[in-house]
Amino acid sequence: MARQVRDGRVDWIGLRSARRADIRAVDGVDVTEDGLAGDHGHAGKRAVTLIQAEHLPVITALCGTQAAPERLRRNLVVSGINLASLRGRDVRIGTAVLHLTGPCPPCSRMEEELGPGGYQAVRHHGGWYAQVVTPGAVAVGDAVLPVAA
Repeated sequence: MARQVRDGRVDWIGLRSARRADIRAVDGVDVTEDGLAGDHGHAGKRAVTLIQAEHLPVITALCGTQAAPERLRRNLVVSGINLASLRGRDVRIGTAVLHLTGPCPPCSRMEEELGPGGYQAVRHHGGWYAQVVTPGAVAVGDAVLPVAA
């Protein structure tokens, strides 16, 4: 039950300099004890946010508006691995290790970004919070690997 079909992959990285600021895509980022360098986030259990690339088409289908990563306001878009199955576990991404702490509910901005019903379209597809276990570097294309327990 602990095995994954395959390793995951980082498809996109986004940072926001301040609350409600636009997200800018980057190719790589340093992960500090408090989160991603250059990102206005929350230290601790919500230091980094992740969302599955496979959920973007689902959100698009539910709201009828393109659910591009920068509109969903998450830090990392990951494909190829079921993040829900990793809740409460550590994952290695690049040289950093993150601990997936729990589901990340949609924010109220989803109505602004995706239109009426945007919040509900993202519900249960909003991604995951993670805290930093080991600082390091993450880049687009890096593998996402569960850490053996």
